[in-house]
Amino acid sequence: MSTQPDFEAITSRQRTTWSTGDFNVIARCNMPVSEALCTALDIPAGAKVLDIACGSGNTALVAARRHCDVVGVDYVTSLLERARRRADAEGSEVKFQEADAQALPFPDGSFDYVVSTFGVMFAPDQEKAASELLRVCRSGGQIGLSNWMPEAFGGDFFRTVTKHVPPPQGLKPPNRWGTELGLTELLGPGTSSIRSERRAVIQYYRSLGHIQSVFRNYFGPTRRAYELADDAGKKALEADLAEVFLKYNQAKDGTIAMRAEYLQVLAVRA
Repeated sequence: MSTQPDFEAITSRQRTTWSTGDFNVIARCNMPVSEALCTALDIPAGAKVLDIACGSGNTALVAARRHCDVVGVDYVTSLLERARRRADAEGSEVKFQEADAQALPFPDGSFDYVVSTFGVMFAPDQEKAASELLRVCRSGGQIGLSNWMPEAFGGDFFRTVTKHVPPPQGLKPPNRWGTELGLTELLGPGTSSIRSERRAVIQYYRSLGHIQSVFRNYFGPTRRAYELADDAGKKALEADLAEVFLKYNQAKDGTIAMRAEYLQVLAVRA
């Protein structure tokens, strides 16, 4: 007999994991994803925009440059502090506040656009997160998501990490958000249309050793995996991740130009 996962406990552990390292070092490689999403949505000046699980602020900042009224939420305090510093440095006005994607502190229909870039997909209670995302978007408003898929880099990378640190029993995989079926199940009842497109971002690093060091030291899930492993486990994890990085590397000069495909999702709130 299956039991319901303890979403509250899992969320707490996730917050600790994502607070480890400095996710901004990874996130800044994905700025083209945020630019592409806002361009595809064609967000106009003056629109009310919510960036869920905003991290260090990539997509929120892109929307702010369009002179929108932007709110970014995340449950990691250090990432919100980084997002505020980035906004201050470029003179952008964004309200960043601490909040959980599974319990958004906003009235129904508060936003014209609700976006998330590799963020909301990691909420453990996927149905609740989807329900909250839909709730705060006004009727006729748009939802824009960038999600890793079960295939390509994202699928291989997270399968490699969970091979070494298995996820809690009963938890649905985050890359469910990167499938047509998953999107229909999660967003279909509250939307009038859902369009998706496979896209890719190229992430650049100096060498294999460089990308390994970056993910080992700054990306919360892999840093946590290294911390939990013994010496043999660390070597196995490093070898497995190297295989993934090299599989998607397009560079021929000893550097890394890693092609990371993802699913861009555009939906209209019913």
